[in-house]
Amino acid sequence: MLKQNSDSVRDTMRYFKLIEKEYPVTPLLEEIASVENAWALNEGRQSKIKVQREAVSIPIRGLRKSKIAGRKKWDVHESRFTTISKQFPRIRSCLESLAQCLDGELSRAKVVRLEPGHRVYPHVDRGEYYRIRDRYHLVLKSEPGNYLKAGDERNWMKPGELWWFDNKATHEAENASNASRIHFIFDLLPR
Repeated sequence: MLKQNSDSVRDTMRYFKLIEKEYPVTPLLEEIASVENAWALNEGRQSKIKVQREAVSIPIRGLRKSKIAGRKKWDVHESRFTTISKQFPRIRSCLESLAQCLDGELSRAKVVRLEPGHRVYPHVDRGEYYRIRDRYHLVLKSEPGNYLKAGDERNWMKPGELWWFDNKATHEAENASNASRIHFIFDLLPR
């Protein structure tokens, strides 16, 4: 049986921890809307990651390809702001501010959109990179019918909420609403 995200259950979840309830996300959504073809600037995620094939993203920080040096992508720790991220100064600033508030070192980050009827398939984020980092979701847009499931917990994250999320557990997402779901997903290395 999945735990649902009523307020009383939200306080006892193992795979999700609510950090902030009312983060101002409207300026971030406005910035995304102001960039022409924002969602088509980089289509690597859906074309290269099978479990993510139905999601589109705007990469804000990514791994340093020059540092791969024979390692698998999930073992590369070094990251950088993407060239695309220059078009999203508010989102970059938001990320830097959140990293400072959460006392973490900037790592990878992306804004992800999941259309109605689409999903992210069950998977675990494996590798040395993920093992030592924390994953966060800042919810920019989400209607009832969206969920993120981790382990035996199922959670609807509401707009303006910032969540820590255990991406080392098997997790998946589905948008069963009538509107796009947009999350700003980022990793931080705890100091």
